[in-house]
Amino acid sequence: MSEDDALPEPDAVAGAPHPRHAGQVFGQAHAEAAFLEAFNGGRMHHAWLISGPKGVGKATLAWQIARFLLTQEGDSLFGPPGDLAVDPSAPVIARMAALAEPRLLLCRRPYDLKTKRLKTAITIDEVRKLKGFFNLSATDGGWRVAIVDAADELNSSAANGLLKILEEPPEKVVILLVAHQPSKLLPTIRSRCRSLRCDTLDEADMGKVLAQVGQDGSMSPALAALSGGAPGQAIRLLADDGLKLYGQIIGLIGTAPGLDRGLALALADKCAARGNESTYALMIELITLALVRLARHGAGIPMVEAANGELALAEKLSANAHQSRIWANLQQETSAKTTHARAVNLDPAQVILDAFMQIDKAARRVC
Repeated sequence: MSEDDALPEPDAVAGAPHPRHAGQVFGQAHAEAAFLEAFNGGRMHHAWLISGPKGVGKATLAWQIARFLLTQEGDSLFGPPGDLAVDPSAPVIARMAALAEPRLLLCRRPYDLKTKRLKTAITIDEVRKLKGFFNLSATDGGWRVAIVDAADELNSSAANGLLKILEEPPEKVVILLVAHQPSKLLPTIRSRCRSLRCDTLDEADMGKVLAQVGQDGSMSPALAALSGGAPGQAIRLLADDGLKLYGQIIGLIGTAPGLDRGLALALADKCAARGNESTYALMIELITLALVRLARHGAGIPMVEAANGELALAEKLSANAHQSRIWANLQQETSAKTTHARAVNLDPAQVILDAFMQIDKAARRVC
């Protein structure tokens, strides 16, 4: 096992293999076709922005594109390729899986050996590795590929460093930027990329992805409702017992106004200990999602219940457009506060407890 495999990987979903090990891309035929059309037409752009909701397969697509490019060996006797499929027995595929292919570089959030945790952003040092990588000449004259995952995690210095690379790209280089929220990128970075948009998946393709990673391919109504067509999110919910956690969050919000403080403290304590970073992140996401679903219900969007009592709760706390706006505003405030709190390493338990107290305050306004 390599050092990279032994360390936590920020671009991997809990409960699933890293995207570089995925055998097939599902549900993104439109994006695959757009890239292949550019390749076959001789209109290859040096930078591609692969965007879409988190967990829909953007990184899996990026790795499939990388495999495709690094297995191209000049003009084919059989004409232009009709898809992005590759020979899985090609030596380069094994090297890529081991992160040992010299024509490929992966840029992502680094692991801090001092703090024993992943850094919260992609740093300028990681982008400098990109510059050094591109300054090297490919020994066989073939393609060189860099994957930045996720590009919206670049800090300001790293973003400016990447911009300089995009302004003067070497020949036969392709940079694949995976972005969950491309609006966070510098406009000048976005303008230098060609866009590939990844969509959410239907239930059939969701099932195929789950089966590919060894999960039951069937989708419960609750899992479908909370994952929102993003198989990565579905896998994570299954791996981290997210359906049960969401039910506990809804049960706690159901005690508002006059929130059960003991239950709130119990949920907050789940995030307190070192090593519970994934639970903390999932808790924040599910609290935010609960607020989104409350706001959507008040706006008249039908709800598929994802936890016992959720529909009754929504009818109590978000029965009209006015109440919907209260929850929508709180969702935005909570998202901003928790993002800042994680960036500056505030106490996770206190962050979660504060979020629940703000929910209770909002409940008093609507009841």
